Amino acid sequence: MMLSPDQAADSDHPSSAPSDPESLGGTDPKAPGSVSDLEPVGEGDGEAGGGGGCGGRPGLYPHPQQLSREEKRRRRRATAKYRSAHATRERIRVEAFNLAFAELRKLLPTLPPDKKLSKIEILRLAICYISYLNHVLDV
Repeated sequence: MMLSPDQAADSDHPSSAPSDPESLGGTDPKAPGSVSDLEPVGEGDGEAGGGGGCGGRPGLYPHPQQLSREEKRRRRRATAKYRSAHATRERIRVEAFNLAFAELRKLLPTLPPDKKLSKIEILRLAICYISYLNHVLDV
């Protein structure tokens, strides 16, 4: 499809929009002049707002205060500091989880006693052992 220069400026076609990071203001959302800092510009007088971008369509880059709660959360989670803190919390959670399985494993009788069991095997054996203990108590 061929577009005239006037149509290309108003088009949503990907080839009419700049695609490299430098032309978009960089990839760091916190950097000044980045995509997240851009505001829609009205036609003619250069004022922001009032309908937004080209051809009276709404702007493509909302001001940071206009971002949805979901978008703000997504941008906050994209930072290296957040990812590092999340990885630390996850590591602690997994260690506690594995410790709980080790404690449960110590309570279950198996032959040999030091036999390595997977987590699902530990859970299944615990279910069977609890069932057996209930049966013993009922008799």
